[in-house]
Amino acid sequence: MKKLKVKLGVVAVLLMLVGVKQASAQEARSGIKGGLNLSNLYVDDVDDENVRGGFNAGIYTQIMVGETFAIQPELLYSAKGAKTEYDNTFGNGETDFNLNYIEAPILATFKLGDAADIHIGPYFGYLVSAKSKSTNDTVFGGIDSEGELDRDNFNKFDYGLAGGIGFNFSALTIGLRYNYGLAEIAKSDRAETFLGDSKNSTAQVYAAFNLQ
Repeated sequence: MKKLKVKLGVVAVLLMLVGVKQASAQEARSGIKGGLNLSNLYVDDVDDENVRGGFNAGIYTQIMVGETFAIQPELLYSAKGAKTEYDNTFGNGETDFNLNYIEAPILATFKLGDAADIHIGPYFGYLVSAKSKSTNDTVFGGIDSEGELDRDNFNKFDYGLAGGIGFNFSALTIGLRYNYGLAEIAKSDRAETFLGDSKNSTAQVYAAFNLQ
């Protein structure tokens, strides 16, 4: 995830330097979007953390504030979570966390000519469903369980920072984005046992279709 953030930052800076020379009045874009989530959680006392695949889908619009600047609100369904492996006094195993959010990013958008847009700003999320599935090899034997942690074990609200870049091809935009969560997701003592002070961390690849 850290390498991805560095690469996105380098690309964004290079394109901004090129785009400044092309600054002119640009048209706003609105439409539908969707793509792939690569999610993870920062988990304490875990030997291995595995990226979990999910998806994002929703709508977006741009509100032009200046010739090359816009505010881009979005409304998305976003499937997040992680797969974690642990090894402690009671045994070892793997837990798959599935967390589904309705998210509302509100992004400052810098338009680099017609070629690309850079986005940065806060996002706010509301947890609509959650479940976990564990495979455990304990001192008592092997155990498979599903639904150990449900929505009541997690904080309902999430928030953080989002940043990325979109490349425009006529009515199609292909983009990369990274969402860095700032809110702890565990609520109950049971959830904290598994997750500690974990926060969401999600890289996204998406396609957006301009319907305006």
